Amino acid sequence: MTQIYVNLPVQSLDRSIEFYTRLGYAFDPRFTDENGTCMIVGENIFVMLLTVPFFQTFTSKMVCDASRSTEVIICISAESHAAVDSLLDKAVAAGAREPREAKDHGFMYERCYEDPDGHIWEVIHMQAEEQADA
Repeated sequence: MTQIYVNLPVQSLDRSIEFYTRLGYAFDPRFTDENGTCMIVGENIFVMLLTVPFFQTFTSKMVCDASRSTEVIICISAESHAAVDSLLDKAVAAGAREPREAKDHGFMYERCYEDPDGHIWEVIHMQAEEQADA
C-alpha cells in the first residue's frame, strides 16, 4: 500500500510537537529524535517535522521560511462539517492563525490554519457524490 510522507521544516521541534499534540495527533517514537519526528495523520499519511538544519541536509536549495513565503498548502479531509470546525478550533486555541474565513461551497466546506511555522493546512469536508446531487 502506498504511503505519503510530507516533510516540513520547523524552527522548534518541541513547539511543533506540543502544537500538534494539542490537535490530537500522535507521533511514531521510532522516527523521533532531536532532529525530527514522524507525526501520524492517518493510516498511510505521515508528516515528518524536521528541524531546519536537518531539513537542509536533504536539499541544496534554500529552505523556504513558511512565515513569509508559501511553497505548499497541505489539505486534509475531515469526516464532517463539525469535524472541520473542531480541528480548526483546536488549532487556533493551540496558537494557530486562521488566515481567512470559512468557505461553504455547498458540496464542500473548508477552513484553513497556519501552524506556528506558517505552514498552511486546509481542512475540508466533501459531501458524498449522491448527497451533492440531491
